Amino acid sequence: MKDLIQKLVESWGPSGYEDRVRELIRAEIADVVDEWRVDALGNLIAVRKPIRPGGMRVMLAAHMDEIGVMATYVDEKGFIRFTNIGGVYPLNLRGGRVQFRDGRVGVINREEKAEGDPTLAQMFIDVGAASREDCPVRVGDPAVFLRDFVDLGPRLVAKALDDRVGCAILIEVMKQLQDTPHEVVGVFTVQEEVGLRGATTSAFGVEPDLALAIDVTATGDTPEARKRPMKLGAGPAIKVKDRGMLAHPKVKDRLIETAERLGIPYQLEVLELGSTDAASIQTSRAGVPTGCVSIPTRYLHSPSEMVDYEDVTNTVRLILGFLREPIDLG
Repeated sequence: MKDLIQKLVESWGPSGYEDRVRELIRAEIADVVDEWRVDALGNLIAVRKPIRPGGMRVMLAAHMDEIGVMATYVDEKGFIRFTNIGGVYPLNLRGGRVQFRDGRVGVINREEKAEGDPTLAQMFIDVGAASREDCPVRVGDPAVFLRDFVDLGPRLVAKALDDRVGCAILIEVMKQLQDTPHEVVGVFTVQEEVGLRGATTSAFGVEPDLALAIDVTATGDTPEARKRPMKLGAGPAIKVKDRGMLAHPKVKDRLIETAERLGIPYQLEVLELGSTDAASIQTSRAGVPTGCVSIPTRYLHSPSEMVDYEDVTNTVRLILGFLREPIDLG
């Protein structure tokens, strides 16, 4: 899966501009799914029909978009002021590089006289222009972090692992799914980072009986980190709660039972900050029993996020095991 993950994380696709990522994913799954479509907001919806009767319509969701920035003003010397697309932290930006849709690269820096903790208002992007007229970037142009994928063996480092690693897992599940009573609808969602928007519309259209989001979660295993139970290398994190949702208890318990039956290491996730597509899916229409499987990730929303590769492959095993038999929520 490493080659697939690399292709996904190095693709360009901030919230609202996911078309390149969507086409890459479509090419990966088109020959293994029974049908696929793109809805009005840009979600890619792929369906695997049940192999045998007795199941549900199960929605699996992973978001394609990544955080980024957008030009808001170009000054007379050609320096670009910008705003965030999603959760961008100023402390992660100084000296970093961004790439615009046309491939143009810029360097982020901070005003010389600025003091204290940095803010986006103090920062600018330099694309080498000498004037406003010379600058190729226009107001409204989006950009993403520019950073190569690095394979450290057991650990992977890249930008946009949130949530391209979830997309890679969903692709692998759709490819490997062989024996299931369920109609499995894999949804690669848009605009999660700016408000769970793609999951909101796609869940309404799919009308699932049950759903799982596949996303990343923060860890507590670095020096002086906030106290969190999640850590790299200890297995997929089965969500109990985050700021936006409480996992359906029977979905959560089914995930735990599956992990224990298959001998897959797992962690329980309670996340005080942040949420996932699961939060909007569970409140769609009359409500959907929803859970979430998370990949523990260090340095979230930075240009160098880190995951453990065994956590990734074990997440694939867990979801495949979850889908293998009928599910009783009674």
